[in-house]
Amino acid sequence: MIKIRGACPHDCPDTCGLITEVENGRAVNFYADPDHPITQGWLCAKVRPYLDHVYHPDRLQTPLRRIGLKGSGEWQPITWREALGEIGARWRATIAEHGAAAILPYSYSGTLGLVQMAVCNGRFWNRLGASQLERSICGAAAEFAVEATLGARRTSRYEDVAYSKLVIVWGHNPVSTAPHFMPHLKDAQRAGTQLVVIDPRRTRTAKGADWHIAPKPATDGALALGLAHVIVAEGLHDETWLAAHTVGWPELRARLDEYPPARVAAITGLPQADIVKLARLYATTQPALIKIADGLQRHLNGGQTIRAICALPALTGQYGRRGGGLAYSASGYLQWDSAALNKWAECPPPARSVNMNRLGAALLGEVSGPPIQSLYVYGSNPAAIAPNAGQVVAGLQREDLFTVVHELFMTDTAVYADIILPATSQLEHADLHKAYGHTVLAYNAPAIPPLGESKSNWEVMGLLAREMGFDEAWLYQSADEVIDDVLRATAVTHPALADVTLERLKTEGSIELHNEPSVPFADGRFPTVSGKVELFSQPLADLGLDPLPGYVAAEDDGGNDGRFAPADALNLITGAAHHFVTSSFANQPGLLAREGEPFVEMHPDDAAARGIAPGDRVVVENGRGWCELKAVVTDGVRPGVLASPKGRWSWLGNGRNVNWTTPDALGDMAGQSTFHSNRVWLRKV
Repeated sequence: MIKIRGACPHDCPDTCGLITEVENGRAVNFYADPDHPITQGWLCAKVRPYLDHVYHPDRLQTPLRRIGLKGSGEWQPITWREALGEIGARWRATIAEHGAAAILPYSYSGTLGLVQMAVCNGRFWNRLGASQLERSICGAAAEFAVEATLGARRTSRYEDVAYSKLVIVWGHNPVSTAPHFMPHLKDAQRAGTQLVVIDPRRTRTAKGADWHIAPKPATDGALALGLAHVIVAEGLHDETWLAAHTVGWPELRARLDEYPPARVAAITGLPQADIVKLARLYATTQPALIKIADGLQRHLNGGQTIRAICALPALTGQYGRRGGGLAYSASGYLQWDSAALNKWAECPPPARSVNMNRLGAALLGEVSGPPIQSLYVYGSNPAAIAPNAGQVVAGLQREDLFTVVHELFMTDTAVYADIILPATSQLEHADLHKAYGHTVLAYNAPAIPPLGESKSNWEVMGLLAREMGFDEAWLYQSADEVIDDVLRATAVTHPALADVTLERLKTEGSIELHNEPSVPFADGRFPTVSGKVELFSQPLADLGLDPLPGYVAAEDDGGNDGRFAPADALNLITGAAHHFVTSSFANQPGLLAREGEPFVEMHPDDAAARGIAPGDRVVVENGRGWCELKAVVTDGVRPGVLASPKGRWSWLGNGRNVNWTTPDALGDMAGQSTFHSNRVWLRKV
């Protein structure tokens, strides 16, 4: 028996270290790497049964060609040679008639690997001249807002929460989405740290808080500005720090006059006394840490919400203090060399960009230039996870759309494909992973041979490149050669990579990068143009955006065509399921059983007003679409709010999930998704 080190590829900030035990070419045991500095011998409920995923009886193991109507489920096994030949012929014809921009790749977080995601998202498609995909479904607005304010995404180490006297977890449920932070937080709580959770729903994290505050959805920006108003009005701010380390403090101070507690209480639905109490608690308890994630900004006003929250640690001089500041993302510590990733210098000029949140609209004609004639999907399941799913499915059903899906399973998207290509699991290919919750690099060594005829994303890109007649050597590098290439190029500008080599990674499995200063912004310098926290952002002003943090109501009309009474509308939020990672693992019987049947939570007042009892079948609907769910009546959501976890595969249920109702409107910054700005109506079946 041999042991192979790997890394979890899924969309989670923890990026755990894994060990696979292999006997006679088959994985027989799978567990957490006890020597990994984050994992420390423990895996989440999602990934622990990963061998069930790898050896699932429904794994696709041969290429398939559609022989019936789209969505009919009629397939014919074909060879890789046949599949590649058909793809190449269709693409050459498309390019001849419409240009390469008529081909759209669609991918996201099925893997977060350097090779199997980042490089695959660039090199081949750039060389082909295909449309660019604007990958803004997750955290685009928050990333943009944090970088506009602080200059870079940097976060404290998980273990530094031991120094925090107060932690505010804001719009974030780390029990489900950052589980390796939780032992450190629990230890801190036992040592006296206070935990406040701000969320319209009483999440698993909120259940363990000292104080749960439940504002109306999308009003968090107003709450942050209201807290700032109280802090300044009561002289609890750090004037000296603000004068030395910020740009735009006088302008922001003037704006805060617009957000007295009474107004903020009316906006958020919170008691005025609670707003004042929280402001005083935050300003007088130091160090205090605000921890956020991406769900908070999936609103029409998401970018400005994050800007307002970023201002709070500046007001109190918390940036640069161990145990204080803002905990969001570690991605800014290390960013791969773009030229090495994408090889732009040897490619045609970038083609048009298509926002992934508008996939349905784009497939149905909402694009400049040629219509989208071919879609290539990998590392994603847009029919399940994209907003306004009914429109996405309508687009996928176009008979003139040539769709190729590279997947492990017959997903909601794959059922509409013309060609399906079998994909490898994480145990069957090499990759390198950097996390967004910490700064540990981890090499994933292939543990077993690919099942059947499955191939990795990168291997398929090489086969497609050969089919299209491309001769650039960087299209045909091995995964290890790609890793070495990008590491060497990135190390030129990142001193923390100076002694990090492919050889060390393959030997040690994981390497923790050491960045200075170890506490974000402890040197008082911010990588903005001014070198300071930019409360007033000239670059935002230049883009026609409000240069100061502000609040604008997030108004979704629910696509109402007149069928629904506006007064009866509710706000549906669709957070992460505890047992799925977006739609990954949502076909695993054991995890499906733990998650239970699809449900929607509602407050007792909203249920009573509609004659709904616990366990009733209900329809959640708006002008975009509908889905049927089981009613869960609970005071764990505030009145006027519904909550239903995302990630379900529609075709394994009744053909619809919550994304048939979610909007595909874009947020205030960076083309962000707006899933949670979702007005719906509720009725008993």
